[in-house]
Amino acid sequence: MKPLRALALASLFASAVAGAAVLKTDPAKSSVAAVFKQMNVPVEAKFKTFTAAIDYDAARPEASKASVDIQTASMDLGDAEYNREVAKKEWFNTAQFPKASFVSTSIKPAGAGKLNVAGKLTIKGKTADVAFPLTVKTEAGKQVFEGQLPIKRLAFNIGEGEWKDTSMVADEVVIKFRVTAGN
Repeated sequence: MKPLRALALASLFASAVAGAAVLKTDPAKSSVAAVFKQMNVPVEAKFKTFTAAIDYDAARPEASKASVDIQTASMDLGDAEYNREVAKKEWFNTAQFPKASFVSTSIKPAGAGKLNVAGKLTIKGKTADVAFPLTVKTEAGKQVFEGQLPIKRLAFNIGEGEWKDTSMVADEVVIKFRVTAGN
């Protein structure tokens, strides 16, 4: 019985230590947006609700991990009618796919204040391998992670039926993000 209790305590301690490394996201200083062209005019839509779990070690970035979950129904195009439209089946289908997610598979140093991140992006039930550069800096004692991830919306079935036509809404979308996090 004692070895089992010791094993349980060791496991609990390891979980606590591992959890302690995860940075706490500051939502007021963080943002995620999608930038695309509609009828060749740039549009930026912000996602109001998302969570990020970042386990970052500046001394060993390759040991770092990150994951982000975005509530797709929180997309704000600045107009209630447009927001209802993008929630529909043809776009995000938020009833069936309430979140989009990213989970890192590797984070590698790429020079001072720069990282190369690779991972799995899942939107609307479709998962793809993605990679993008990221900048990291310290502001007011917190880590700030900024980057842009270009994607093709049609690869994730965003815009089905008549919305597959890219003359109205371009296929190219850039996910822009800034995540501020600290201990």
